[in-house]
Amino acid sequence: MIRYRLRCAHGHAFDSWFRNADACDADLAAASVACPECGSTEVAKAIMAPAVGKQAAPATPCGRPVCACGCPALDG
Repeated sequence: MIRYRLRCAHGHAFDSWFRNADACDADLAAASVACPECGSTEVAKAIMAPAVGKQAAPATPCGRPVCACGCPALDG
């Protein structure tokens, strides 16, 4: 499943879920996606920021998130 931010011809923005990118493109081309606010089927993908997770902090020899025990492995 993939979520897209969509915008209708009247400027209303909304999110919708699709099986995959091809299914989204097919539904938009067939005008089978309607704006929940005005009912317009003139809908296109809107620009959206990707959901990116934070990278985990590197492990330390002592197991603490920030090593404060003076682990020799961190001296190098």
